Amino acid sequence: MKKTILTTLIGGLLLLPQFGCEKFLDVDPAYTQDADNYFNTPVDYQRALTGAYDLMQGSFLSVWIGEIASDNTIAGGESVTDTKGLHEIDDMSHVAVNQELRNVFRWNYAGITRVNFIMENKNKIDFAGKENILAQASFLRAFYYFELVKFFGDVPLVVDKRLGADQVTSLDRTPKAEVYKQIEADLTYAASKLDWTAAEKGRVTKGAAIALLGKVQLYQDKFDEAAVTFQTLIDQNLYSLIPNYNQLFTVANEGHKETVFDVEYTGAEGGGYGCLICLEGNAGPGFQGIRQYKGPIYGDGNSYNLPTKNLYDAFALTDIRRDATILDIDAFIAKQAKPQDISYAKGAGGHTGYYNNKYIKKEGEIGLPDNDLTSPVNYKVIRYADVLLMAAEANARKASPDENKAKTYLNLVRKRVNLSDVTSSGQTLVSDIWNERRLELACEGHRYFDLVRTKQAATSLTGFVTGKHELFPIPQVEIDLAGGNWKQNPNY
Repeated sequence: MKKTILTTLIGGLLLLPQFGCEKFLDVDPAYTQDADNYFNTPVDYQRALTGAYDLMQGSFLSVWIGEIASDNTIAGGESVTDTKGLHEIDDMSHVAVNQELRNVFRWNYAGITRVNFIMENKNKIDFAGKENILAQASFLRAFYYFELVKFFGDVPLVVDKRLGADQVTSLDRTPKAEVYKQIEADLTYAASKLDWTAAEKGRVTKGAAIALLGKVQLYQDKFDEAAVTFQTLIDQNLYSLIPNYNQLFTVANEGHKETVFDVEYTGAEGGGYGCLICLEGNAGPGFQGIRQYKGPIYGDGNSYNLPTKNLYDAFALTDIRRDATILDIDAFIAKQAKPQDISYAKGAGGHTGYYNNKYIKKEGEIGLPDNDLTSPVNYKVIRYADVLLMAAEANARKASPDENKAKTYLNLVRKRVNLSDVTSSGQTLVSDIWNERRLELACEGHRYFDLVRTKQAATSLTGFVTGKHELFPIPQVEIDLAGGNWKQNPNY
């Protein structure tokens, strides 16, 4: 999506990241408006909505943490002090002073602030299409709050208004049950008003709202409700698994039938390392690329978020998803016609020999310089295979399990990659579904949160402390900005 410059001074919760970069400030004064004089035309609402979408472009950071904190990947990079916060998360040594966690907190609240600015002014004028704008905005607010609850648990809940600095200091953290209630309300509203298809590529649809609602219910162990929600989506027959797993993440095949919702990126506009949230391109592929690589197919990168041998070995030898997900760099080079002409460097931040083949810099998918930061590869927030596996889990874990339906959805995912049907039952079936999620969705940002919500983290992750690492710490600077009134998450 193309960034729209909003020059209204949108009051934010503890943050002003929406104006943290020069590109937001370098505006012709003739077009500036203050907040009270905005939302006078339908175009103003469209621009504000585009601004609310913008913060989704920081999703790459949530994806990194969702994998690096798990057994799927390590932080990697140039050194152990290169993006230090990721290495601390990798080691389970992270504390309340961590730049990456602060970015997650700030960026998602920036998105919420932009949505609340729209909602605060939703009745200012009437026009055709306003209801659709409000529905999209509701989805976005739900998405941002869901990210915050996954990471931090109880978080301040602010709806339909902006806050001044004096109000922030009297604001408390809201119990996550109440935040989840608001998330569900926003998604239910969005689903009731959105169409099944969007007029503009990259905008949310009814299907996206229903799928996210089911996921939110699953995260709360509302298995009966989640099963019904996912069934509503499945019964529409609008989505399907594409035949070739290897084509899921290519630029050339974007917008395929498996995409329920993705974050749109472009390679046509550059950016800088000083403000990663200001980027138009996806930073993930460049950061996850092969350091100082010279050879065919791929481009050079920064060797972050490197898959582990544990993940590589979890795949069956016959599972085509292994090589589609993980690039074994030395094996790849050995198969080339002139392996002696291919070279790369190992980062001092850790080297496993493996790279994220789903989101990696490739020839033909490279944006403008600095091309590390301008990949046009979209991030798949929700794809249909994820929906099927969540539906399988919900059916297997609801009060009166429907194991036949659970196995049907699980085996649809397995058949796509020519694997035999699962015939298990009971807890073994549930474990099989969880394992399938790891393999199908590896390196897409779900693993850590799956381990936490299913209470597998303590037995799967080295250094994980029960009663502590289920949540990340609230950034200390945000506690300080709130007047020191917030209680930190347990054991930090």
